[in-house]
Parts: sequence; C-alpha cells; structure tokens
Amino acid sequence: MEGDLTVYDLSPTLNINSCDIVGRVVTYDSTGVSVPESGTAVSVDAITEDGTTHGFTLEVAADGKVSYDLTENNTDPTTAGSDRTDVLANPTITTPDQTQESETSDADATDAAGTEVADADAATSAGACSDGAYATADRKEYGTYEWYIGDGGMPGGLSQSDAKWAFWDAIDNITESYNNCGYTDQVGAASNYRGPTSFEADINSSSQCTSRDGVSTWDAGNLAGGHVAVTCSWTWPMLGVKNDLREADVRYNTTDFDFTNSPTSSCSNKYDIRSVGTHEAGHLFGMGHVGSGHENLTMYTNSFRCSTKARTLGKGDILGLRSIY
Repeated sequence: MEGDLTVYDLSPTLNINSCDIVGRVVTYDSTGVSVPESGTAVSVDAITEDGTTHGFTLEVAADGKVSYDLTENNTDPTTAGSDRTDVLANPTITTPDQTQESETSDADATDAAGTEVADADAATSAGACSDGAYATADRKEYGTYEWYIGDGGMPGGLSQSDAKWAFWDAIDNITESYNNCGYTDQVGAASNYRGPTSFEADINSSSQCTSRDGVSTWDAGNLAGGHVAVTCSWTWPMLGVKNDLREADVRYNTTDFDFTNSPTSSCSNKYDIRSVGTHEAGHLFGMGHVGSGHENLTMYTNSFRCSTKARTLGKGDILGLRSIY
C-alpha cells in the first residue's frame, strides 16, 4: 500500500488494531520508519547537530497490532541509569534472517596516529569517569553482530578500506568497553566484519528506516537536515526480555556535514568519524541517549565537532552496556 501515515504529538504508546499499514511510512519528529512485517520491531535513532534527540520505536505484533513507543525520545536520566526492557512485549518470531556469504577479513589494524584536539569539558557536565547516567533501549544482540561496508562514498573521503577500519574501531570501542576510567571489559557483545557489499543502508534521505534487506550495512549519503548520522535497528520482540537484534544499519550524513578520521589542531567544523561511529554502535547494541548535563559521555545526544572524546566510553556508557550484557 502506498502513502504516508504521518504521526505527531502522540501519547507515549499508540495502538492501532490493523495490519493494513504494513509497508507504509510512519513519521515522527523528523524521523520515520517503514512499518515492518508482523512480529518485528524497528527503531530509528538520530544524532543531531544541535543535540536534540530524534527517534522512536515501532512494533508490529503477530496479530497485526501496531505499537509506537515514543518515550525513548524523552529519556534524560541524571544520576542513575535507566534500563528499559520489553516495553511493548510483543511475541517473538523465528523467520530466518537473510545474510550474504561470509568473506574473509584481516585482523584489526592500528589507525594512523594523529594529534587529537584537547576538548574542554562542559562547565555544567560531570567528568566522563564520574557520570553514571545511562539509558538503554529494548534491544540486544544475543549473538554476533555481522556487518558489512557499503560500496559508495565514505565519510571524510576515506577509501573503503580506511573506512572499514574506522568503523571497525568504533564498533570495537563498544564491544570491548574501551575506556580510560579503569573499567575492565565485562560486556559480552560481539561483532564480525563480513566484507564489502552492494547493499545500501536501509535509510533514506529523510532519515527514515526503509524496508530491511537482511544485511547490516555501514555507509554514507544524504539524511534529513541537522542529522549527523542515523542508525536503524530491526529486532524480533521477545516476551519479558530485550528484543533480539536482527539487523542494524548506520549512515553518515556526508551531504550536509564534513568528517575526518584524525582531528588535529587544524581541524575545523568536521565531525570525527570514529566518535560518531562509536555513538551509533552504542545504539545498535542497545544504548539510548543521555541529554543535557552528560556531555562527556559517548551516548550524549551530540558528537561535538573536532572532538574525539566520544571514542572513549565513560562510566555511564560502561554501566549501561553491563546492564544489557
């Protein structure tokens, strides 16, 4: 069915007892999702230029009931974490996930060193290692996140190979709990790079999650104005526990913003590829946003220009991941 179902100013959860809108687009607060097949949930998360949060979750139950969860968009924990499990509580589905043939990959590489920009902490924000705030979504990778890199242009003008290492490092920052706070890695999240793909991230120029193709792709392109990057995650609803991640795509907005893989003292008006990537990887592994007052955490709503601090997790980021894994 063609056409858009545009939704504004909803209560935190809206239930529609109809399966007729599957495949149509639901939009909210400058993001959107294509209504998925029954037994599937889809979430959109956008990191923005101005630090405001944009995104929501939609589930379609096996009986066709469509549920919107908009509360994620307003979560702003202060001193304690907020763990959200099984918010919509739809039943699970066991249809096999589409994949591509495995491709060999090299071991992780060390990035070329660059002089990082020294970032001044926001005056009103706690230090990364003392701020325990976090928020989590109803989402978890129970196995291994299998991901691919797209075959188009990359952020920062990187080659596909260099972009692969930048994305890989960003994902590893999450799965290996990379931090300077003395926390050991107790997070069981895992990922595996599968190679290049001709598939694109299932995200359009309006920051809407389109129908999924079964391939988790990282790429770059056009997004809605003000959106630096967007993550779309598809899950199977699990009763009583967090939803099971089936696919997650990430797209950088290279139409409206400039990126660099190595911010130096001469950096001007560019976003750090790995800082943005670490934030987006946090979303796909189940982390939500934290807002004002938590600027030093990776999951803060904005990845500051010419800053690399989001590459390194803070206390709240670590505690949030531990609460999931």
